[in-house]
Amino acid sequence: MQRVLVIDDETYVREALERVLATSDITVVGAATADAGLAAMRDRPADLVIIDVILPGMDGVAVIKEIRRTNPTVRIIAISGGGNFGLHAYQPEAISTSAYLAACVAAGADGTLAKPFETQELRSLIRQLQGPELK
Repeated sequence: MQRVLVIDDETYVREALERVLATSDITVVGAATADAGLAAMRDRPADLVIIDVILPGMDGVAVIKEIRRTNPTVRIIAISGGGNFGLHAYQPEAISTSAYLAACVAAGADGTLAKPFETQELRSLIRQLQGPELK
């Protein structure tokens, strides 16, 4: 059985990913904070971690570094919608989503997706990283 850990503080995103990914062969565990996600990895490491970049407290980049340090073979997908602003809310000093995701790759993420993304994009990336057992 495969184990997937989803770390995202947005309840609807976390629960949607849990529903989309859970099957009879895949157990999905959700965590709303970086600390809860790291605790879940200590208790029972996942085969795949899907982590939001912008989290309260410790950010996703720091979490990726810690997960990579303690679980070097786990696959990690970073997701973020941070930095996406409409014209009326443009903030020149804001970091773009692509910069957040590039920082995640530098920290050790195996793949990235910008929110919003389609279920098929996620499944395709998972197949690339894990092989056919996670569909």
